[in-house]
Amino acid sequence: MSSDIQPPAFETSHSVELSAQKDSKILSVSVYAGRAEITRLFKFDVKTGQNQVVVTDLPLAIDQQSFRVEGRGAATIHDVTISTVVRPMAPTTSEKLEALQAEQKKTLKALARAKKALSSLEIYLDSVNCQHLDVSKLPTIVDSYDATAEKFDTKVTELENTKIRIEKEIEEEKKSLAGPKGNVKLNLKSTIGVFADLEGEVEIALNYAVRGATWSAQYDIRVDMQSKEKPVNLIYKGALIQDTGEDWTDVPIILETAAPTFGVEIPQLDPWTISVAPVYFKKSKGGLGGGGPPQFFGMAAASTPGAPPSLGGAQMSQVGSLFGGGGNSDAIQHRGLEVSSRGNITATFSVPGLMTIPSDGASHKVTIVKLALDATMEWVSVPKRDPKVHLKAVIKNASQYTLLNGPASVYVDGSFISRSEVPAVSPEESFDCPLGLDPSIRVTYLPLSKKVSQSGFMTKATNYIFTRRITLHNTKSLAIENVKVIDQIPVSENSVINVKLISPALELPDSGTLKAGWTENKAGVKIPPPAKVGQGILAQWDGAEDLSSEDEVESLGKDGKISWLCALPSQGKVTLTLQWEVSAPLRTDITGL
Repeated sequence: MSSDIQPPAFETSHSVELSAQKDSKILSVSVYAGRAEITRLFKFDVKTGQNQVVVTDLPLAIDQQSFRVEGRGAATIHDVTISTVVRPMAPTTSEKLEALQAEQKKTLKALARAKKALSSLEIYLDSVNCQHLDVSKLPTIVDSYDATAEKFDTKVTELENTKIRIEKEIEEEKKSLAGPKGNVKLNLKSTIGVFADLEGEVEIALNYAVRGATWSAQYDIRVDMQSKEKPVNLIYKGALIQDTGEDWTDVPIILETAAPTFGVEIPQLDPWTISVAPVYFKKSKGGLGGGGPPQFFGMAAASTPGAPPSLGGAQMSQVGSLFGGGGNSDAIQHRGLEVSSRGNITATFSVPGLMTIPSDGASHKVTIVKLALDATMEWVSVPKRDPKVHLKAVIKNASQYTLLNGPASVYVDGSFISRSEVPAVSPEESFDCPLGLDPSIRVTYLPLSKKVSQSGFMTKATNYIFTRRITLHNTKSLAIENVKVIDQIPVSENSVINVKLISPALELPDSGTLKAGWTENKAGVKIPPPAKVGQGILAQWDGAEDLSSEDEVESLGKDGKISWLCALPSQGKVTLTLQWEVSAPLRTDITGL
């Protein structure tokens, strides 16, 4: 006895219509510079057999190359298409609108007649000749005018009210004909073919990138001058802007520093050929031809890149992409909310909690993290230009977070000081943060003194010795370190003029200079050691600590700039001396001194 196993009966087709804004939930939003990646989850029932799922209200800002469908359940995705929704033209008229417009026309004519009659009455009264008027008839004429004018005034008022009412009704009817105004930015739809082996609920996730979204870093830097340990509190914030057409309501936000690329391929090199340039003969002005000049070696003609893929009517075939095979199907995986750093290349920040970012093009700020950081305070003055002392903090990023370039609001001891800029800073790197002026450190730039003498027997020379003194006064009740003063000596542009630094005694480094006893700066570059010129005072060629390679060492002192690093006791004063000699042949006219 044989038995036949019948396959399950499949229905021909089943249609499912879903609105992206009403029938789905945003699982995650990853925001990059210039775009965002959205993951939306849909849950719906399917029939056995072919199901056509139409998802509407998708944003026009979608990058269609990024659009993909994932999910789980006993079903298979056959194809995915994206297209622009063609909305039917709204009717422009109706019987009610035509009747209102006819009534409006009739009312306007009646109003014009009433106003004309009232005007004629005024003209008639003005034309009455008082010299030939019987005084006994004057009350009758006035009463008649008053009654008639009141009648027309009332009629004009009624007609004007009727005109206003009709205009409102016409406007309401036109709005009714136009129908409800949808969001014009949500005018894409996706049609997904789903073949289901069994009837039941399935889940699909739409993943897509959208333009019109971006984020940038912003900071609040608060410095406590009384704190000895970790005096800087840095609040790392992200400013999000999105105008994609869809609101992000109660969603986890992930801020990415990487730049996603879609459809970008490794460029290919074409053969690079060279040849003998052809000989061109000069033609007369009236001759024919006259193209541009020939291209020679080293001249590249501009090329036009290929056109980007069209945004409309894209179709992506995903035949055989399984949602899953029953109980062994893999669930859709999504990122958690932990903040992580990806080293010096890119970083990922997950904003704690759920955020709501409407599509309004406005800046919405979220806090990424609050950091307590160590910093070294430095005071800098360039008294030749300005005797004021500038305070700055050299802040070390001892956290795991990469700081992106962005504006910062700086507060010192609770008071707003300035707006600054934080550069891109990797973990364990440092950056400078200006903290404004410190009036408690007073700098006096004393007048320049000059002594002139002559030297030589056969070849006489004139020698000028210049001396500049700079005084520093710390009016604070605490001793401070790292007070930097920058000044300069002149630099000769002529070989007959010689400039020699006397004090502080710094030597110009050159290729033949012995490096024994040299020290290393913060970048590990060997530099000449500073000269100690007093208790807690070191002098050095300015810029030595900022050199990043040994090739730059020979440039030290070539610009004539010198800096002193001073430690000032409480209520203490120090005096810095800068002395140099300028010598030139007798009667040489020196400019610039």
